[in-house]
Amino acid sequence: MHKKQIVVIIIVFIIMGVLFFMPVKGLIKHKEDDGHANAPAVKNQAVSKVDVTVVSAAAKVLIGAALSSQVNDLESQLQKATAEGDKVNLQKKLAKLWDDVNQPAPAAFYYQAVAQQENKFEEWKNAGSRFNDAYKLTQDTASQPAFVTNAIASYKNAVKLDPSNLDAKAGLGVAYVNQTSLGITDPDGGSPMQGIMLLLDVVKQDPNNRNANLSLGLFAMKSGQYEKAVARFKTIIAQKAEVEPYFYLAESYKQLGQKKEAIEAYQKCKEMMPDPAFNQRIDEYIKELKN
Repeated sequence: MHKKQIVVIIIVFIIMGVLFFMPVKGLIKHKEDDGHANAPAVKNQAVSKVDVTVVSAAAKVLIGAALSSQVNDLESQLQKATAEGDKVNLQKKLAKLWDDVNQPAPAAFYYQAVAQQENKFEEWKNAGSRFNDAYKLTQDTASQPAFVTNAIASYKNAVKLDPSNLDAKAGLGVAYVNQTSLGITDPDGGSPMQGIMLLLDVVKQDPNNRNANLSLGLFAMKSGQYEKAVARFKTIIAQKAEVEPYFYLAESYKQLGQKKEAIEAYQKCKEMMPDPAFNQRIDEYIKELKN
């Protein structure tokens, strides 16, 4: 398994650590809401402070000096470039470099910059996908609104260019739900139910769509509908055995009290993930279930 994949799956532990404490606003009504479920709008000023310079500086701390030096060199060339074609080519190189080291936030901004120049479907979809990934992986609440709003804008442009593309529709649906989960009140951004309906429309047209099923499974977990989550993750695994859906499947079985099934799913994770730290954590989960 590639190092990039290992990093992503290890980050899953971070996500799962907070998953059950992050209900999807608009899909779940809490007792304490008493009809006042609307969260305050996130100020546009907070969104505007997050840009490629900010996220790149943070990402450089994670990738080490050698790779940071490569980024710095390309950034220096970009600053000096005068021809638009040269700028776009350098932005593409920076997007790929950040992609290769699993840093979706700076990659997203560079894909977005390229898309703004070339207005091509694939670039807008890449930007939206990376912004969604950045939102998913970050714990920085100050950055999340920027990632979500940029994801929505990017996917909207992608859908305009190719209205039939299901991956773009699925990504937009995810971004809509993420947006309202943050309490952002954007009349143009869509509601959580609009997001869910987009995802359901995708699986209606393509029942095996990985992205839509994974997102619907995660949203089902957040809303405590673990039986539905199990069905979504099993649909993905039936097409291709992957660590991430197996891990979520194990967590869903655990919440349902189906210990035997949970242990079997955790064991599958270990088989597909030859990483000592990951396997040690999985062993701890299995031990808890056996006690």
